Amino acid sequence: MKVRQDAWTEEDDLLLAETVLKHVREGSTQLNAFEEVGDKLNRTSAACGFRWNAVVRHSYEKALQLAKKHRKQRQRALGKNQPVKKQLLYTPPTPNLEEFAEELPLVTESKSVRQVTTAAVATTRPAMTIDHVISFLQNMKQGSIGTEALKTENERLKKERTDILRKNEELEKKIAQLEQSSENIQEDYETLMKIMNRARKLVLFEEEERPATKFKMDRNGNLEKVAE
Repeated sequence: MKVRQDAWTEEDDLLLAETVLKHVREGSTQLNAFEEVGDKLNRTSAACGFRWNAVVRHSYEKALQLAKKHRKQRQRALGKNQPVKKQLLYTPPTPNLEEFAEELPLVTESKSVRQVTTAAVATTRPAMTIDHVISFLQNMKQGSIGTEALKTENERLKKERTDILRKNEELEKKIAQLEQSSENIQEDYETLMKIMNRARKLVLFEEEERPATKFKMDRNGNLEKVAE
């Protein structure tokens, strides 16, 4: 069983980084890399994963991005229409049940099954160092700051949306007023045109009803109005 409790060395971190980058570059998974490193260093895959995310990864971020880029290039080379599945570069060895049974502590008849399970889990728990705790708290702080920023931005967007809705309502009211004014003007115009048409008809009617004036010429060649 893997019960390592000693601190990580620079060689261990280097092995962890190289293995993870190799798996990412070749299209495998990081979990598969943690399994391989855990078997080589007699550590659990969970401990390797925690060490990678909390400590080692920060020093190999650029290399990790290059490995991901290389993986995408390999996938494109295989063909865009072909589905690409993650391959496992490492297959964990099958545990020997007899050796596993020998490593378990002897249990007397008075112990309960729950006590045995608790002891087995405790032996596989990864070691915690002050660096791990500091890194974990820093990540939590950064996540908290990011959450607060998102909340502030969300509140700003809500306020902006409220202002836009209010302005939209005001504009709709103004448009309704302008439409009503336009209708009133149209009605007044039509009424005025009716009045003018009636007045024009009355003038024409009076001219038609009025008799034409008659003139006659006297002896001297002057025109005289003939009495009606």
